[in-house]
Amino acid sequence: MPAATSAASPPASPDRAIRTPTLRRRLTCMLYEGVLLFGVLMAASAVYVLVRPLLQQHGLDRPYVDQAWMFVVLGFYFTWFWQRNGQTLAMQTWRIRLETAAGVPPRWPRAALRFVLAWLWLPPAAVVGHALGLTRGPFVGALAAGLLIWISLAWLDPRRQFLHDRLAGTRLTDLRPAKS
Repeated sequence: MPAATSAASPPASPDRAIRTPTLRRRLTCMLYEGVLLFGVLMAASAVYVLVRPLLQQHGLDRPYVDQAWMFVVLGFYFTWFWQRNGQTLAMQTWRIRLETAAGVPPRWPRAALRFVLAWLWLPPAAVVGHALGLTRGPFVGALAAGLLIWISLAWLDPRRQFLHDRLAGTRLTDLRPAKS
């Protein structure tokens, strides 16, 4: 059954020119997404704190379990919105839509693949940080550098799409009316 589309996310039509949002708009949208995700992750943390005694009883309260939980929560948040109408709450505000080459929101498997692929910048950056013996601030700097390099790869793509979109078979489109 096709996903319903809202007025904020019209389906792609053959007469609608596909425009990629500028990198600046995408980064601003990501910042706004971070503000919204603060609340989502706070709620997920509250659930984890409530369930933690049960995890401890069963010997499941291990290092990184809470981080894995947050990763799953983030994955569910993004894939649910992307498969629903191609837009998270921040993307609706910034009039950016995720879609497949057919111009429709990605289904669950492709949305989940995109979410996982979007994290591919992290392991190499972490390996570099560890190999250099960095800790705390400098290590975070290495992670930030890795993220900036990943984002910068969009300039190498002819359509200015992120590498994870290219690999997942998705694209970000600008839903603002074309300037005359």
